Amino acid sequence: MLDIYNTVELIDNKASGQFEMRVDGHLGRIEYRQEGNKILLMHTEVDKELEGKGVGTAIIEKTLAYIEKNKLELVPYCPFVIIYLKRHPEWKRLLATGVKV
Repeated sequence: MLDIYNTVELIDNKASGQFEMRVDGHLGRIEYRQEGNKILLMHTEVDKELEGKGVGTAIIEKTLAYIEKNKLELVPYCPFVIIYLKRHPEWKRLLATGVKV
């Protein structure tokens, strides 16, 4: 298993509206839309070569840390992010008022 969390940087590609992590020349990403202080996570995807290596989980964790650091409110639409939040309820503190998962 790669030590992705500690060695790979999260990139906020504002022009593409996605958070990205590049691992061995391949891309993991979360598409987002920002509306004021709310950030809507729409879709998570990793290149086939990265599947099963923890990249999806790492990008979600790094994105949640970014959201917290920047005092944004989370609105998850991505099923993978919603599953992650159900397994790690400590991150539900970032949910926008009235949002449930």
